[in-house]
Parts: sequence; C-alpha cells; structure tokens
Amino acid sequence: MTLPSWQDKKLGSKVRAALWLLQVVGEENVFTKAQLRAAFPDVAQIDRRIRDLRDHDWRIDTSRDDVSLQQQEQRFVARGADVWIPGKAKAPKHKNSLTTAQRMKIFQADNHLCRSCGIAGGEAYEDGITLAVLNVARRRVLLTSGEVEHQLVTECKRCGAGGGDREVDLGVILDLAEALSSMERQIFLAWIAADQRPLSPMEKMWGIFRTLPEGSRKAVTEALSDMEDQDD
Repeated sequence: MTLPSWQDKKLGSKVRAALWLLQVVGEENVFTKAQLRAAFPDVAQIDRRIRDLRDHDWRIDTSRDDVSLQQQEQRFVARGADVWIPGKAKAPKHKNSLTTAQRMKIFQADNHLCRSCGIAGGEAYEDGITLAVLNVARRRVLLTSGEVEHQLVTECKRCGAGGGDREVDLGVILDLAEALSSMERQIFLAWIAADQRPLSPMEKMWGIFRTLPEGSRKAVTEALSDMEDQDD
C-alpha cells in the first residue's frame, strides 16, 4: 500500500509527523529536534505531535529511555497504528488525558508513593540530590477472565522511564496467594494493611552482605561457619 506523502499539508500535523518518521528517518534510526523542526517549519508544536504518536503505540525513545542518546536526540524504534487511515488517528480511550482531580485521586489511593520503588514525591533519591517527581502511569492488567483492563497507578519519573505500557498478570499473583499457608497469608495481609514490608534481621543482613567486597564476604562466611561450629 502506497503511503501518503509527509509533505502533504492537507494532512494533520500528527499524521505528517508519523509519515516523516517512516519516509525520512526510518525505524531504529536517530533524529534530532533540530531536524524535526527544520522539516516542519510551519508547525509550531511539532514536538508535541511526535509525543502524541506514543498514544497510538509508536515507540519513540528519548535520552531518558536510551542512555546512548544525547538530550537533543530521539530514536524512532517502531511504528504503531496507521494514523493516516480514517479512524486510526483518534487516541484509545485509556490514553485520554487525566484531570487534576483524577490524578489526585490516584495519588491519594496510593498514599502518594511510587508503587514501584516506594519513594514519596519530593523525597531525595539515594544520591541525596535528585528529588522524586510522581506521575500517574497506566498498567495493562490481564484479568483472570482473560480480558485486558488498563488501570492507573502512581509511579515516580525515574521508575517510569522507558516503561511503556507494562502488563501485570493478576492470575499469577492470585495463584501465588493460593499457594501460601494460612500463617503466610496473615503476614501478607499485615503488610498490605501497613502498606510496607518490615525486613527481618536476616533480610537486612543479606541486603548488606550482597554489597560487600569479596574479601569481606569471605570473612562474614567464615565467622558464620565458626558460630555454627560453636553451637554444635
């Protein structure tokens, strides 16, 4: 099928941007903001039209998604819907923009915490400099019925970088829950109620042990073996 020309100004700017990516840039190739703006000098917000294509499953990576890219570069990874075909240019319902009230409702439901890493909005990351910014992300949830439902969740900007539409299989976690003993289910329910999982002394020790250099790991291993011998 012959594609329309990206230079046809009768087409919408989002459609022209999609065709430019296909006809000029090509999949897996890099383009710059300067090249994009030079190609569309008549379109004031052509950067936004490129971003809009992501709502139609076009994958266009930035330096946040691909560390090999410079700040002014983007990579056209893969095409999505054929937005030049009538009816295809309308964004899917689950991609519609959220109102401020809707965003706040999600933040409140998630206790204003990133559900991936647990950081709060405005809290500093481990570098002590960068502060977390919370966004609302969309999750593809595979229901036990086999249907897919898009649900909203709080996620920090760092965890959301390059995530796209991540999918969660609800049936998998329900199967794991069924395999738990009654005592384990009670403990898990307590974690849910507290919205956190307290670490046991052994888990804390393991977390520290994993970070040790080889010589220190060997010293700890020998000390534990000596303690076992003394207990015997």
